[in-house]
Amino acid sequence: MKTGIIDRFEGKYAVIEFADEMQDMLKKELPSGIKVGDVLVFEAGDIRINREARRKLENEIEQLADEII
Repeated sequence: MKTGIIDRFEGKYAVIEFADEMQDMLKKELPSGIKVGDVLVFEAGDIRINREARRKLENEIEQLADEII
């Protein structure tokens, strides 16, 4: 299993950040409705969005921002 985060979109490509690299993938090869910040799970030829992991990351970012302010 491999996970990555949608960093941005460039035309018909999604730029995905993995632990050790950035990779461009055609948006049409990814689940519909993906957004910047979505966590994708790549497993056994299947790609799915992990919404719970995204919520967890958003909460961590909010906590860090609160600590700074």
